[in-house]
Parts: sequence; C-alpha cells; structure tokens
Amino acid sequence: MTSKELVARSLEFDRPARLPRQMWLLPWATLHHEKEVHRIQAQFPDDLAGSPYFCKPVKSIGDPYAIGTYVDEWGCTFINRQAGIIGEVKDPLIASWADLDKVEPPINALTVDTAQVTDFCSHTDKFVMAPCCARPFERLQFLRGTENVMMDLALDSSELLTLLDTIHQFYLKEIELWSRTEVDGIMFMDDWGAQQALLISPAMWRKRFKPLYKQYIDLIHAAGKKAFMHSDGFILDIIPDLVELGLDALNSQVFCMGLNELGNRFKGQITFWGEIDRQHLLPNGSHKQIQEAVEQFIDCFYHDGGVIGQLEFGPGANPENVVTAFETWNAFNSL
Repeated sequence: MTSKELVARSLEFDRPARLPRQMWLLPWATLHHEKEVHRIQAQFPDDLAGSPYFCKPVKSIGDPYAIGTYVDEWGCTFINRQAGIIGEVKDPLIASWADLDKVEPPINALTVDTAQVTDFCSHTDKFVMAPCCARPFERLQFLRGTENVMMDLALDSSELLTLLDTIHQFYLKEIELWSRTEVDGIMFMDDWGAQQALLISPAMWRKRFKPLYKQYIDLIHAAGKKAFMHSDGFILDIIPDLVELGLDALNSQVFCMGLNELGNRFKGQITFWGEIDRQHLLPNGSHKQIQEAVEQFIDCFYHDGGVIGQLEFGPGANPENVVTAFETWNAFNSL
C-alpha cells in the first residue's frame, strides 16, 4: 500500500497493511539533535505530507521560532524567549473594543494556485494535508488576549461575537478554497484543555464553538476530504461532540485523559491521530516505558485501523525515545 492508502484505510477502519506514522517536528529538536532528527526522518518517513501554500506572500515580520519579536499574518505580536518554539502574545491588538477595526484577515492566504497544488499532489504517494489551519478560539486569544476573551465569553459580549464571526468567515473561505484542491485532508485546531478540565464550560463550548466546527467538517466532507483536528489538554467532555460531528481524526493528549477510558468509549468511532505523552514519557521515560506506552495505545485504540502513529519531537524529548516509539509501532505492523 502507498502512504496515502495506509492513512485512508486507517481512517476507514479498513485494515491498513501497517500503521501509518507521522512525526511533528519543532525547530527545537533540530537545534538540539540535528543528526538524530535526520536519522529518524530517514528511518521512519512520514506517511502524511503538507502541501506548500502556493499563494501570494502573506505579510509577517520576523521568525516565529527565533528569540525576539514576531508579528504574524493577522498583525498579532508574539514575544519569544526560547529558540525553537513559538512565543506568546503579551500585548493584544484589540486591547479595547475601540481597536476592533484594526483586524485585517490575511486575504493573500486566499490566493492559492490550485494548479501548483495539483502538481504537488500528483508527485507524491503520501496523504496530503492542506497547509491552512482554522483556529477560531486561539485566534480570538491572539487578537484580544486570553483574559479578555474569557471575560467576553462570560459576559456574552456582542463585540466578541462580531470578532468571532469575522474570524470564522475568513476560515470558512480558506477551507472552502482548499476543499476545491487535490489535497486529501484538512486540519483545524484549538487547544481547549487545561491539565484536568476544559478551559470553558462544555455548555458554552457547544453554544459558541461546536457550530463553527460543524461548518468546517461539513465543508470538508462535502468535497470528499477527511477532517482532522488537534486540541491539547483534557478535552474528554467534548470528544462525544466531535464524534457526533463526524470528525475523522483527532490529535490530542490521550495520556492526559486516560487511554483505557478513551478506548472503552470511542474505539472504532474516530481515528486517534497520536500521540505519545510528551510531558513526561518522551523526555524522561525508559525504553521499556515507551514500548509499553505504544503497546497500550494500540491496544486501546486499534480497531482494524483507527490509529495513526504520531508523536511530537519537541522541547525536552529524548531522541532515543522517539526512535523506540516508532520501532514499537513497526513491530506491531509486522505481526
């Protein structure tokens, strides 16, 4: 099977010949473990690939992974104090609602050259993901500041709803555009969890954000593509909603929520797109602990598919633990 077929079969619970795999690589890993990164990439190549943007240049200033200041395509200023990771917004663009007219969605992102995308897709046997990534909750925070957004949600601020709609309408256009290309999947994201609970109530999430995700997923599926989502933290309360919406693959911190409960409730209903615990195991786990973690992941989630062997090689991760994780996934593939 090609990489594309492996991923598609896993998403359809149709017995892929081996488990598809993917490594998310933060620049921190290359800065600290360059040789090991190249070795891992050569030994365990990804089965998913991201299409380049193929659009007019989108205005930004600086390097998001360098120490210092970076201004992104929406005009949000990030301050970074550690090379190889992304910084934080300290002074939001919309400090007060009088600043609302400062919001300018990056319209150049909507100038995709579909012919170039088609050419890229035709020259790879990998499952191709669109490079766009809708993130309405996080974009609110980047523009308005997290504390302000939480207060705005509690107060049901009309200005917040106006801002959220501006963000959402842009993302709908972007997803609709990429849905008309030859990519295989489209991802969106928002980090919804703290360590033990959602950042807002499930009721508020269902009222304000679930309808947005439904529109994203419906658009993606109408075009015959697969819908992928990433969300960090403890998000157990909203996974049933994501299953209900028809989400194909979810990337989340499954070890934070408990693999056994997730498997008992959702195995065979959604593809678990990784991951292996990057808070404790990847930095500090023993060889045996990594093996056992991967084996538990497969045991809890594999259902003639429904598993993508994904992990993030980022701050603190031990490269040998990354190798062990992929070796263990491959050992299952050979059975």
